[in-house]
Amino acid sequence: MKHRETVVGLLLACLLVPLAQAADSDAPLRFEAAPGVRVQAEVTEDGSIDVQLLPSGRRLSLPGAPDADGNSRLSAEDVDFDGRPELVARASVGMVNEAVAVYRFDPASGGFRALQAETHGHDNCGGLMGLTVDAATRTLTSSCRSGPMWYTDQYRFDGTKLYLYRSEDVLRLGDALDAALQWEQTDEQGPLAVWRTHDASGHVLESAIADGLSAPASGEPLRGQKATVVSARLFLFDRPGAASTKRYLVQGDRVEMLDEQEGWVKVRYRNPKHGAIEGWINVND
Repeated sequence: MKHRETVVGLLLACLLVPLAQAADSDAPLRFEAAPGVRVQAEVTEDGSIDVQLLPSGRRLSLPGAPDADGNSRLSAEDVDFDGRPELVARASVGMVNEAVAVYRFDPASGGFRALQAETHGHDNCGGLMGLTVDAATRTLTSSCRSGPMWYTDQYRFDGTKLYLYRSEDVLRLGDALDAALQWEQTDEQGPLAVWRTHDASGHVLESAIADGLSAPASGEPLRGQKATVVSARLFLFDRPGAASTKRYLVQGDRVEMLDEQEGWVKVRYRNPKHGAIEGWINVND
Protein backbone atom coordinates (compact mmCIF):
# COMPACT_ATOMS: atom_id res chain seq x y z
CA MET A 1 0.00 0.00 0.00
CA LYS A 2 2.86 2.37 0.85
CA HIS A 3 4.59 1.53 -2.46
CA ARG A 4 1.41 2.40 -4.37
CA GLU A 5 1.05 5.72 -2.53
CA THR A 6 4.68 6.53 -3.35
CA VAL A 7 4.19 5.78 -7.04
CA VAL A 8 1.03 7.90 -7.17
CA GLY A 9 2.85 10.72 -5.41
CA LEU A 10 5.70 10.63 -7.93
CA LEU A 11 3.26 10.64 -10.85
CA LEU A 12 1.42 13.64 -9.44
CA ALA A 13 4.69 15.44 -8.88
CA CYS A 14 5.68 14.86 -12.52
CA LEU A 15 2.32 16.13 -13.71
CA LEU A 16 2.51 19.25 -11.57
CA VAL A 17 5.96 20.33 -12.79
CA PRO A 18 4.80 21.55 -16.24
CA LEU A 19 1.88 23.38 -14.61
CA ALA A 20 4.21 25.19 -12.24
CA GLN A 21 6.49 26.17 -15.14
CA ALA A 22 3.51 27.47 -17.13
CA ALA A 23 2.46 29.56 -14.14
CA ASP A 24 5.98 31.07 -13.85
CA SER A 25 5.80 34.65 -15.15
CA ASP A 26 9.42 34.43 -16.35
CA ALA A 27 8.79 31.36 -18.52
CA PRO A 28 7.20 31.66 -21.98
CA LEU A 29 3.64 30.40 -22.34
CA ARG A 30 3.37 27.47 -24.74
CA PHE A 31 0.17 25.97 -26.14
CA GLU A 32 -1.38 24.65 -29.35
CA ALA A 33 -3.68 27.24 -30.94
CA ALA A 34 -4.80 24.98 -33.79
CA PRO A 35 -3.87 21.53 -35.11
CA GLY A 36 -0.20 21.72 -36.08
CA VAL A 37 0.20 25.33 -34.86
CA ARG A 38 2.18 25.75 -31.66
CA VAL A 39 2.45 29.09 -29.88
CA GLN A 40 5.15 30.51 -27.67
CA ALA A 41 4.26 33.84 -26.02
CA GLU A 42 5.92 36.09 -23.47
CA VAL A 43 5.54 39.64 -22.19
CA THR A 44 8.20 42.10 -23.32
CA GLU A 45 9.68 45.00 -21.36
CA ASP A 46 7.27 47.49 -22.93
CA GLY A 47 4.23 45.41 -21.91
CA SER A 48 3.42 44.02 -25.35
CA ILE A 49 3.24 40.29 -26.07
CA ASP A 50 5.85 38.69 -28.28
CA VAL A 51 4.32 35.70 -30.06
CA GLN A 52 6.17 33.09 -32.08
CA LEU A 53 4.26 30.59 -34.22
CA LEU A 54 5.82 27.17 -34.72
CA PRO A 55 6.91 25.45 -36.86
CA SER A 56 6.74 28.45 -39.25
CA GLY A 57 8.78 30.69 -36.94
CA ARG A 58 6.55 33.69 -37.69
CA ARG A 59 6.67 36.38 -35.00
CA LEU A 60 3.84 38.71 -33.95
CA SER A 61 3.53 41.58 -31.49
CA LEU A 62 0.24 42.04 -29.62
CA PRO A 63 -0.70 45.00 -27.36
CA GLY A 64 -1.66 42.81 -24.40
CA ALA A 65 -3.10 44.22 -21.17
CA PRO A 66 -0.13 45.56 -19.17
CA ASP A 67 -0.34 47.23 -15.79
CA ALA A 68 1.36 50.52 -14.94
CA ASP A 69 4.74 48.77 -14.85
CA GLY A 70 4.21 46.89 -18.12
CA ASN A 71 3.55 43.56 -16.42
CA SER A 72 0.81 41.07 -17.25
CA ARG A 73 0.04 37.40 -16.74
CA LEU A 74 -0.42 35.11 -19.73
CA SER A 75 -2.60 32.01 -19.90
CA ALA A 76 -4.19 29.74 -22.49
CA GLU A 77 -7.96 29.44 -21.90
CA ASP A 78 -10.83 28.22 -24.05
CA VAL A 79 -12.80 31.46 -23.92
CA ASP A 80 -15.02 30.90 -26.98
CA PHE A 81 -15.90 27.27 -26.14
CA ASP A 82 -14.64 25.83 -29.45
CA GLY A 83 -12.34 23.30 -27.81
CA ARG A 84 -9.14 25.28 -28.56
CA PRO A 85 -7.45 27.73 -26.18
CA GLU A 86 -7.14 31.47 -26.70
CA LEU A 87 -4.23 33.63 -25.62
CA VAL A 88 -5.30 35.59 -22.52
CA ALA A 89 -3.42 38.46 -20.85
CA ARG A 90 -4.40 39.75 -17.42
CA ALA A 91 -3.07 42.71 -15.45
CA SER A 92 -4.02 44.49 -12.24
CA VAL A 93 -5.21 48.07 -12.75
CA GLY A 94 -6.04 50.51 -10.00
CA MET A 95 -6.57 48.98 -6.59
CA VAL A 96 -8.97 46.11 -7.31
CA ASN A 97 -9.70 45.86 -11.04
CA GLU A 98 -8.16 43.49 -13.56
CA ALA A 99 -7.79 44.35 -17.24
CA VAL A 100 -8.09 41.40 -19.62
CA ALA A 101 -7.20 41.02 -23.30
CA VAL A 102 -8.21 37.90 -25.24
CA TYR A 103 -6.68 36.94 -28.60
CA ARG A 104 -8.19 34.29 -30.87
CA PHE A 105 -6.09 32.48 -33.47
CA ASP A 106 -7.36 33.03 -37.02
CA PRO A 107 -6.35 30.12 -39.28
CA ALA A 108 -7.21 32.13 -42.41
CA SER A 109 -4.67 34.88 -41.71
CA GLY A 110 -2.36 32.83 -39.55
CA GLY A 111 -2.46 35.51 -36.84
CA PHE A 112 -4.35 36.54 -33.74
CA ARG A 113 -7.39 38.82 -33.48
CA ALA A 114 -8.46 40.62 -30.31
CA LEU A 115 -11.84 39.43 -29.01
CA GLN A 116 -14.31 42.33 -29.14
CA ALA A 117 -17.90 42.31 -27.87
CA GLU A 118 -21.00 44.04 -29.23
CA THR A 119 -22.54 45.87 -26.27
CA HIS A 120 -24.82 48.51 -27.88
CA GLY A 121 -23.53 50.85 -25.16
CA HIS A 122 -25.17 48.97 -22.28
CA ASP A 123 -22.04 47.56 -20.60
CA ASN A 124 -20.53 48.98 -17.41
CA CYS A 125 -16.91 47.81 -17.49
CA GLY A 126 -15.92 48.87 -21.01
CA GLY A 127 -14.23 45.55 -21.73
CA LEU A 128 -13.58 42.09 -20.36
CA MET A 129 -12.50 43.17 -16.87
CA GLY A 130 -11.89 40.48 -14.26
CA LEU A 131 -12.96 37.86 -16.79
CA THR A 132 -14.38 34.52 -15.62
CA VAL A 133 -15.37 31.72 -17.99
CA ASP A 134 -18.33 29.41 -17.29
CA ALA A 135 -18.20 26.48 -19.69
CA ALA A 136 -21.39 24.93 -18.28
CA THR A 137 -23.54 27.88 -19.39
CA ARG A 138 -21.14 29.12 -22.11
CA THR A 139 -21.09 32.53 -20.45
CA LEU A 140 -18.31 35.05 -19.90
CA THR A 141 -18.58 37.35 -16.90
CA SER A 142 -16.82 40.69 -16.63
CA SER A 143 -16.71 42.51 -13.29
CA CYS A 144 -15.28 45.87 -12.27
CA ARG A 145 -15.45 48.39 -9.47
CA SER A 146 -16.25 52.06 -9.93
CA GLY A 147 -16.37 54.10 -6.73
CA PRO A 148 -18.05 52.02 -4.00
CA MET A 149 -20.01 49.85 -6.46
CA TRP A 150 -19.12 46.58 -8.18
CA TYR A 151 -20.65 46.08 -11.64
CA THR A 152 -21.19 42.93 -13.68
CA ASP A 153 -21.52 42.40 -17.43
CA GLN A 154 -22.23 38.95 -18.86
CA TYR A 155 -21.50 37.88 -22.42
CA ARG A 156 -22.42 35.02 -24.73
CA PHE A 157 -21.62 33.95 -28.26
CA ASP A 158 -23.96 33.96 -31.23
CA GLY A 159 -21.88 31.85 -33.58
CA THR A 160 -18.50 33.56 -33.49
CA LYS A 161 -19.96 36.93 -32.41
CA LEU A 162 -19.61 37.90 -28.76
CA TYR A 163 -22.48 40.03 -27.45
CA LEU A 164 -23.65 41.51 -24.17
CA TYR A 165 -26.08 38.97 -22.78
CA ARG A 166 -26.93 40.51 -19.42
CA SER A 167 -26.38 44.00 -18.02
CA GLU A 168 -27.31 46.05 -14.96
CA ASP A 169 -28.32 49.65 -14.22
CA VAL A 170 -28.21 50.75 -10.60
CA LEU A 171 -31.43 52.38 -9.35
CA ARG A 172 -30.98 55.97 -8.23
CA LEU A 173 -34.47 56.79 -6.97
CA GLY A 174 -33.57 57.34 -3.32
CA ASP A 175 -36.41 57.97 -0.88
CA ALA A 176 -38.97 58.31 -3.68
CA LEU A 177 -39.11 54.55 -4.16
CA ASP A 178 -39.16 53.91 -0.41
CA ALA A 179 -42.27 56.07 -0.08
CA ALA A 180 -44.16 53.86 -2.53
CA LEU A 181 -42.80 50.36 -1.89
CA GLN A 182 -41.21 48.55 1.02
CA TRP A 183 -38.95 45.52 0.70
CA GLU A 184 -36.71 43.53 2.99
CA GLN A 185 -33.02 44.35 2.61
CA THR A 186 -30.36 42.18 4.26
CA ASP A 187 -26.91 43.33 5.39
CA GLU A 188 -25.32 41.39 2.52
CA GLN A 189 -27.52 42.97 -0.14
CA GLY A 190 -26.29 45.94 -2.13
CA PRO A 191 -28.27 48.68 -3.86
CA LEU A 192 -31.04 47.63 -6.20
CA ALA A 193 -30.34 47.46 -9.93
CA VAL A 194 -32.27 46.70 -13.08
CA TRP A 195 -30.93 43.53 -14.68
CA ARG A 196 -31.69 43.08 -18.38
CA THR A 197 -31.21 40.12 -20.69
CA HIS A 198 -30.37 41.01 -24.31
CA ASP A 199 -30.33 39.08 -27.57
CA ALA A 200 -27.48 39.31 -30.06
CA SER A 201 -29.12 42.37 -31.69
CA GLY A 202 -29.27 44.27 -28.41
CA HIS A 203 -33.02 43.91 -27.90
CA VAL A 204 -34.17 43.48 -24.29
CA LEU A 205 -35.77 40.08 -23.72
CA GLU A 206 -36.58 40.45 -20.01
CA SER A 207 -35.82 42.68 -17.06
CA ALA A 208 -36.03 42.53 -13.27
CA ILE A 209 -35.01 44.71 -10.33
CA ALA A 210 -32.82 42.82 -7.88
CA ASP A 211 -29.63 43.00 -5.82
CA GLY A 212 -27.05 44.98 -7.77
CA LEU A 213 -24.11 43.20 -6.14
CA SER A 214 -25.27 39.65 -6.87
CA ALA A 215 -25.44 38.72 -10.53
CA PRO A 216 -28.43 36.51 -11.42
CA ALA A 217 -27.62 32.91 -12.29
CA SER A 218 -26.70 32.71 -15.96
CA GLY A 219 -29.21 30.87 -18.10
CA GLU A 220 -32.04 31.19 -15.59
CA PRO A 221 -35.01 33.61 -15.86
CA LEU A 222 -34.64 36.90 -14.04
CA ARG A 223 -36.53 37.25 -10.75
CA GLY A 224 -37.47 40.65 -9.38
CA GLN A 225 -37.32 41.89 -5.80
CA LYS A 226 -40.61 41.38 -3.94
CA ALA A 227 -42.07 44.47 -2.29
CA THR A 228 -45.17 45.65 -0.45
CA VAL A 229 -47.25 48.70 -1.38
CA VAL A 230 -46.92 51.43 1.27
CA SER A 231 -49.36 54.01 -0.10
CA ALA A 232 -53.07 53.74 0.60
CA ARG A 233 -53.61 53.78 -3.17
CA LEU A 234 -50.92 53.41 -5.83
CA PHE A 235 -52.01 54.00 -9.42
CA LEU A 236 -50.92 51.47 -12.03
CA PHE A 237 -50.34 52.87 -15.54
CA ASP A 238 -50.00 51.08 -18.87
CA ARG A 239 -46.71 52.78 -19.77
CA PRO A 240 -44.22 55.34 -18.42
CA GLY A 241 -45.52 58.88 -18.78
CA ALA A 242 -49.18 57.91 -19.11
CA ALA A 243 -51.55 60.59 -17.79
CA SER A 244 -54.53 58.56 -16.64
CA THR A 245 -55.54 55.08 -15.49
CA LYS A 246 -58.37 53.28 -13.75
CA ARG A 247 -56.13 50.64 -12.21
CA TYR A 248 -54.51 50.92 -8.82
CA LEU A 249 -52.92 48.91 -6.04
CA VAL A 250 -53.73 49.30 -2.35
CA GLN A 251 -51.66 49.25 0.79
CA GLY A 252 -50.37 45.77 1.59
CA ASP A 253 -50.47 44.43 -1.99
CA ARG A 254 -47.41 42.34 -2.84
CA VAL A 255 -45.62 43.07 -6.13
CA GLU A 256 -42.49 42.04 -8.00
CA MET A 257 -40.31 44.91 -9.27
CA LEU A 258 -39.32 44.49 -12.92
CA ASP A 259 -37.96 47.63 -14.56
CA GLU A 260 -37.38 51.39 -14.26
CA GLN A 261 -37.49 54.30 -16.68
CA GLU A 262 -36.97 57.90 -15.54
CA GLY A 263 -38.69 57.44 -12.19
CA TRP A 264 -41.34 55.04 -13.42
CA VAL A 265 -41.11 51.52 -12.00
CA LYS A 266 -42.64 48.49 -13.66
CA VAL A 267 -44.24 45.99 -11.27
CA ARG A 268 -46.09 42.70 -11.50
CA TYR A 269 -49.06 42.02 -9.23
CA ARG A 270 -50.62 38.59 -9.03
CA ASN A 271 -54.37 39.09 -8.79
CA PRO A 272 -56.13 36.11 -7.15
CA LYS A 273 -58.89 36.22 -9.79
CA HIS A 274 -57.20 37.55 -12.94
CA GLY A 275 -53.64 36.25 -12.59
CA ALA A 276 -50.50 38.31 -13.21
CA ILE A 277 -51.04 42.00 -13.94
CA GLU A 278 -48.19 44.30 -14.99
CA GLY A 279 -48.04 48.08 -15.00
CA TRP A 280 -45.98 51.14 -14.19
CA ILE A 281 -46.06 53.24 -11.03
CA ASN A 282 -44.82 56.82 -10.90
CA VAL A 283 -42.54 57.26 -7.90
CA ASN A 284 -41.79 60.86 -8.86
CA ASP A 285 -45.14 62.00 -7.43
